[in-house]
Amino acid sequence: MKIFVTNQNKSERVTRFIISIFLIPAPFVFDCNIFSISQFSAGVILLFNALSGICVIYRLFGVNTCKF
Repeated sequence: MKIFVTNQNKSERVTRFIISIFLIPAPFVFDCNIFSISQFSAGVILLFNALSGICVIYRLFGVNTCKF
């Protein structure tokens, strides 16, 4: 059983990358409060998902959107 298997298709990865670009600079643009830090955290997670193609939540639920 492989641990790190890509389970996202290309369109999902591109979408997550675009969303992360808007979320990551939130603490630098707005005041550094809990909401902007949570946006930054979500952006970092989405960026990891976009670059690696691995979504841990998909893995927990057994979802795989890649075509074989």
